[in-house]
Amino acid sequence: MGWTGKVLRVDLTNGTCSDEDLNMEWADQYLGQRGLASKYLAEEINPKVDPLSADNKLIFVTGPLTGTCASTGGRYSVVTKGALTGAIACSNSGGYLGAELKFAGYDMIIFEGRAKKPVYLYLIDGKAELLDASEIWGTSVWDTDAWLKSRHQEPQMHVAAIGIAGENQVLYACIVNDLHRAAGRSGVGAVMGSKNLKAVAVRGTGGVKVDDFKAFLKATNDGKKVLAENAVTGEGLPTYGTQVLMNVIHEAGALPTHNSKDVQFDGARDISAEAMAEPRGKDGKPNLLANQACFGCTIACGRISKIDEEHYTVVNKPEYWHASGGLEYEAAWALGAATGVNDLEALTYANFICNEQGLDPISFGATLGAAMELYEEGIITDKDTGGLKLKFGSAKALTKSAELVGKAEGFGKVLGLGSKKMCDKYGKPELSMTVKGQEFPAYDPRGVQGMGLTYATSNRGACHLRSYTVSSEILGIPEKTDPHTSDGKAGLVKAFQDATSAVDSTGLCVFTTFAWTLEDIAPQVDAALSGKWDVDRLLETGERIWNLERQFNLKAGFTKKDDTLPKRLLKDAAKTGPAKGKVNDLGKMLPEYYQLRGWTKDGVPTNETLSRLAL
Repeated sequence: MGWTGKVLRVDLTNGTCSDEDLNMEWADQYLGQRGLASKYLAEEINPKVDPLSADNKLIFVTGPLTGTCASTGGRYSVVTKGALTGAIACSNSGGYLGAELKFAGYDMIIFEGRAKKPVYLYLIDGKAELLDASEIWGTSVWDTDAWLKSRHQEPQMHVAAIGIAGENQVLYACIVNDLHRAAGRSGVGAVMGSKNLKAVAVRGTGGVKVDDFKAFLKATNDGKKVLAENAVTGEGLPTYGTQVLMNVIHEAGALPTHNSKDVQFDGARDISAEAMAEPRGKDGKPNLLANQACFGCTIACGRISKIDEEHYTVVNKPEYWHASGGLEYEAAWALGAATGVNDLEALTYANFICNEQGLDPISFGATLGAAMELYEEGIITDKDTGGLKLKFGSAKALTKSAELVGKAEGFGKVLGLGSKKMCDKYGKPELSMTVKGQEFPAYDPRGVQGMGLTYATSNRGACHLRSYTVSSEILGIPEKTDPHTSDGKAGLVKAFQDATSAVDSTGLCVFTTFAWTLEDIAPQVDAALSGKWDVDRLLETGERIWNLERQFNLKAGFTKKDDTLPKRLLKDAAKTGPAKGKVNDLGKMLPEYYQLRGWTKDGVPTNETLSRLAL
């Protein structure tokens, strides 16, 4: 139970759709979603494959709790070999598409090959077909969504699509569902575009059965009570969203600013959650109008925002004046502090473009920040940029660049390469703030030591959601640790990584773990599925998933040398704030981490570790 037991395999090359049974042996070992699809991918493709070739596969996958009454049980992931990184990629998204996929009768969709012309998948209650997408090729995510719902007269249909960025294989293009939720990182949208697959449109009217409904209802109700009574999930996130972190991280001296030249941003207050809630403009309305929830979510951290059109005159589209998908912390940091822009309206506008055209705002903002430093140093000039002056703090440079990248035009094509390839192109690789080719997010490892090890060892490239040690080091959840010491951080990172791997495989949102521990999650999984699922089994499953991903990357050609950080973070000390004078102490943490993982000194899982985890 918890599963439909069906996989939809879509052969894009031959234009066919066929059903097959879910591999329940693998589900028993890898739980679901991130873990299960990673197992399928590892078994079905050569890890050395070109991510944008027809031989790569793209997997849409749910977890066993997706579509159930568990709080936040609406998640799905897209798993593939990432276009941005060449590493294994798993991008997690909320909204409603994941639940709709389960309601339509499937746990997973595997796309393989490449269509001869643009197509979209139309899936209604167990019936799937590939249809011509020529009319919507070259259109935005938002226009694609509206066209599909109108054509099929299905207003309750849920759509995941790529914009022009994905079609043109911008390397950090994402897949957007429900207009503003996204499988956002590692370039999964570029892989989708390489397959000539424009969209996945789903409508389902079924349900999800669980193994022990009475126990499941109790466990989920208990879990919802914990979320409601917690200060973060019951108050902070519903009121301010993730943007509540902007001022907190700035004051902690861990806000990467001006392409990580600095660790604090003077304009942080101007683009914070508090600023979003303040009245402005003639109508006196704030940027933030309301919050919004994904399927089954009792937290509701999503944002509905309004642009002050009088302040920011470049906006000439009414749909941009008032749209869901307002700024979240990572986007606000990347579009703001990383580029030095403190214009809230400009950030909101750029964020709407990322939603509309399918761009990862973290990679976009960080890449633009690197381009601004290249411009500042005279490495690139107005001739390279087409006259666009890429100065730190320029709202015009931010918004115009978002437009150019979204449509893959002009200098936008260069920015669309991502920070690593762009900086390599201009002979300045040291200015790329990336790990394994992926831009790191909104926490400076000099101010939060554990995040340095987190970024360096993340299997999908730099990522905060693989091991959010900020929870402990800054917020004191589940217990407070000192952000400025590397002592004990190897064990902390491993524990977070294993637990998060399990949570990502359930169908639940990782934000629940601000309040929940695995003690809260295990009873929900146990009641939904057959067999015994306790905390120990979840942790072992998470560790198995982490090592499976590591094996994939090793076979893809990654080595110990890729478990590192940009030299700036290892050599240039923080200039201000509580971490002033500090660099990241990765050299001390990494060997201890390898030892705790049961890996060799070169970062390779030992035979003993592989045997223990049945790998």
